[in-house]
Amino acid sequence: MSTETTPTLRGISSMATRQVLNELGSAFGQRSGCAVAIESVGGVDAAKRVAAGEAFDVVVLGSDAIDKLIAAGHLHAGSRVDLVRSSVAIAVRAGAPVPDIASEDALRRAVLAARHISYSTGPSGVALAALFERWGIADAVRERTVQAPPGVPVGTLVARGEVELGFQQLSELIHVEGITLVGGMPPGVEITTIFSAGVPVAAAPGSPQATLVRALLDFMTSPEAEAAKRRQGMEPA
Repeated sequence: MSTETTPTLRGISSMATRQVLNELGSAFGQRSGCAVAIESVGGVDAAKRVAAGEAFDVVVLGSDAIDKLIAAGHLHAGSRVDLVRSSVAIAVRAGAPVPDIASEDALRRAVLAARHISYSTGPSGVALAALFERWGIADAVRERTVQAPPGVPVGTLVARGEVELGFQQLSELIHVEGITLVGGMPPGVEITTIFSAGVPVAAAPGSPQATLVRALLDFMTSPEAEAAKRRQGMEPA
């Protein structure tokens, strides 16, 4: 098929799903002949661009963000499709001492002992900040928190030695060199985000493009897609 006639689906997503969407988009393209081009940026910026009316065929963000965009009239009502469940993990710089995070109390001590910590601006960061509030250490932690800029992996700051303890989606940490994965959040304080897809209101139902989007989402939620999700540190939603 010539490039002039190859259909292309354009999307936007948060960074946490970048790798899995690349893998699944490539697989869908091979079987359908449709190119899938999904730009991955910070989730807050992605939502702003969708709300501003930038043209996309599909949007993949945390389920809360998708729901807000639907409620605001930017995505079709009823178009939300849950794709993956993603859990937060904890990392230190390669070669650094590995803290005990086996229990909630142990993790609290590790956070208080770290000179600097970092977490994302996305849903996991919001949940982590709420946890620190519940622990009563929010003020103590705030002055030692290095906020990762949107689109910059927390693992990068950990690898550079700018922070001692980094929290981010496992899917984002597993591809960063120079860090050691300590593990997931301990029992009782796990942080899991559901990432979902939504269809912008500019996409006309029943159009050839909308039909391709439906086929893409059907593939991404099929049993065939489960192995790719697990390879990228996620679970089917």
